[in-house]
Amino acid sequence: MKAFFTSMGLWWATPLVGIIGALLASYFNWPLPWIIGSMLAVIMVRCLGWRVGEIPYGRLSGQWMIATSIGLHFTPAVLEQILGHFMMMLSAAILTLLLALLGIEFMRRKGMDLTTAFFAFMPANFSEMIQAGIRHKANVSQIAAAHSMRLVLIVLCVPPAMFFTAHISPSVVHARLPSDWYWLLPLLAGGALTAVIWKRCRWPNPWMFGPMALCAAVTASFNLQTALPVELSHYGQLMIGCALGGYFDRHFFRSSPAYLLKVSLFTLIMILSTVALAAVIAFWLQVPLLTLALGMMPGSSTEMYLTAEALNLAVGVVTAMQIMRLVVVMLCAEPVHGLWLKRLRRPEK
Repeated sequence: MKAFFTSMGLWWATPLVGIIGALLASYFNWPLPWIIGSMLAVIMVRCLGWRVGEIPYGRLSGQWMIATSIGLHFTPAVLEQILGHFMMMLSAAILTLLLALLGIEFMRRKGMDLTTAFFAFMPANFSEMIQAGIRHKANVSQIAAAHSMRLVLIVLCVPPAMFFTAHISPSVVHARLPSDWYWLLPLLAGGALTAVIWKRCRWPNPWMFGPMALCAAVTASFNLQTALPVELSHYGQLMIGCALGGYFDRHFFRSSPAYLLKVSLFTLIMILSTVALAAVIAFWLQVPLLTLALGMMPGSSTEMYLTAEALNLAVGVVTAMQIMRLVVVMLCAEPVHGLWLKRLRRPEK
């Protein structure tokens, strides 16, 4: 607790900056203002020289709120829909992985170290790819920079593009289910406990997947018809936006501009390629394009869920597809990397 108050001088202004950014983004009718506006505001003040710090436990508490909100969408009807599309979701996850591998091969041929390129551009969780990079002696700073840029670019590009494509104004508010605190209070408390247990088991992304799994199981079992209050959803988005913005400052952009430009181009090409691939699958299987594109997008499940919710799309399907992609990548990444290295070394023997 003493350390908490000692560090307060570094981060007390961060939520205020984030809130101002979110309110300005709302005023200008920008999509997902509480995550995009707060993120841009924190990036801006840090680049101007005011190094506002990370809010202690801010990102984790934000994930906890958003994960609870996601889990509440997994009603029996949604689960039935997900099971009906299981093979489509698995195929889409594998195709997304193959698309990333093509991009990694291109970066390797342009002179980048395979191991660093592999874990830098693999569409998976930030922390797990950094840990894999450490194990395989890759350039960890380049991996961290690539994933930071990927997340921010997808947050900045995908939601506005989706709103424009759907011809929906971000100010349109869809009807929300009422908040039933009889269920929400124990689910929030249970979600935090599940996250702690998840972390002790060393499973990935505990504060996202732990509460989500608990809420999804309870929602499906009791067919709950409730939602997180919009104020808690805004809090979660604010904390995640401030955390994303905290990765950037002037030193970050000055450290390796050529590499960051390559990362940006790679990410934009991946976004466009994913949408094109989703369009082909959507035409072939007669499924909604926006839902499929959001589900296949190599970003964070949090932002894709929030975009799907704002557009009134099939939130459960989008989230399930994002989780499916992460599972496929996590299971395949290191074995594929090992096989690739063996193949490259074979002619040398």
